[in-house]
Amino acid sequence: MGLKLFIMAWIAVLLGSAPAYPQHGLTVFVFDGDTILLKNGDRVRYLGIDTPEIRHNGQKSDFMAYAARKYNRGLVLNQKVRLEFDLQKEDAYGRLLAYVYRANGEMVNTLLLERGFAHVMVHSPNLRHFPLLLSCQRRAMAMGLGIWQKKIARQESYYTGNRKSFRFHRPTCLFGRKTDPRNVKIFENRRDAFWNGFSPCRRCRP
Repeated sequence: MGLKLFIMAWIAVLLGSAPAYPQHGLTVFVFDGDTILLKNGDRVRYLGIDTPEIRHNGQKSDFMAYAARKYNRGLVLNQKVRLEFDLQKEDAYGRLLAYVYRANGEMVNTLLLERGFAHVMVHSPNLRHFPLLLSCQRRAMAMGLGIWQKKIARQESYYTGNRKSFRFHRPTCLFGRKTDPRNVKIFENRRDAFWNGFSPCRRCRP
């Protein structure tokens, strides 16, 4: 009996030490297309997507970056949202990682993809909604919406993808060359890589 009580007490301690993650929150600020601030002080990074970067210090922002932020503001600013978590709850910067839902049940992550304001960017093991997110992106790509309007000035003859990281690289990228041969996937063009749910390497920027 004493051992049983000890085990139950230890389990209670472990559960009590786990951080409590909010299920709902009021959005008080929108940083960009995929990051928001809740009233309780938590920053939330949308899972499974990446929107064009708003750059500072005089640097030129990415194509459609401000349009993505404007659309995101219209969806969530001063609105109560619901957070759904995957296996990883936070990133290296202390931001919560979540699928964010409006009061009417719409997932904001998918809305941004459907309008062409984001592309799929998944990180294993957070793959719960990967098929749904990819289908939304493909619709926007097929219609040429948002970021999919932009013409690429320089195309490589092929690109290398990493099946483990879901990233694709230029043939000359040092990070791409380090990919385990068992995980390499070759794409004829950038569109093919995006169509399959791969996102561009941040170093070689294909």
